[in-house]
Amino acid sequence: MTEGFYYIRLDDELKARITGLSYPADDTGCKITYDDLRYIRLLHYDFAGDVHEGELIVNARLADEVMAIFYELYLARYRLASVILVDEFGEAANDDLSMAANNTSAFNYRYVSGTTTLSRHSYGAAIDINPLYNPYIVGDKVSPENAAAYVDRTQDFPGKIDHDDLCYQLFIEHGWSWGGDWSGDKDYQHFSKKLD
Repeated sequence: MTEGFYYIRLDDELKARITGLSYPADDTGCKITYDDLRYIRLLHYDFAGDVHEGELIVNARLADEVMAIFYELYLARYRLASVILVDEFGEAANDDLSMAANNTSAFNYRYVSGTTTLSRHSYGAAIDINPLYNPYIVGDKVSPENAAAYVDRTQDFPGKIDHDDLCYQLFIEHGWSWGGDWSGDKDYQHFSKKLD
């Protein structure tokens, strides 16, 4: 690996930063602990071709492969608009605001929209990539709301994930699944992995 790519256990500063936002303030009954998570620092190119520092929180069991995937994306100059913690969006780690800002993010202890089922994001086992350009589509509803221009997947545009995309290929090589392959609703931004 190279300088600029590493991960650590969540220290007290990181715990304070996410508690009450992406991590529950009251963790009674919480299905994941701080020790189950790792904080990743990485480098990425934006759509102007500039290099930025990025950050993700993922499950400890996936930290090596996630860092390897993002390192390969960096070497290929793959464009990511933003990669910062969802905690930076609103007062409650607002996923809608993060998506609207085209922010790539991972850990967020939350339920699948409209259900009582925990999202794989809750376990640090899901990552949303360039979500503005790769929206979540349920019937006529598009998330984020400002992504209507990117619903037609027959169009070519920068940042679009499809089967020919490097990001898709790297995640699939590591055993992740893609929401663009779902049979019903489509979540083109979403990669997730089952934890054994």
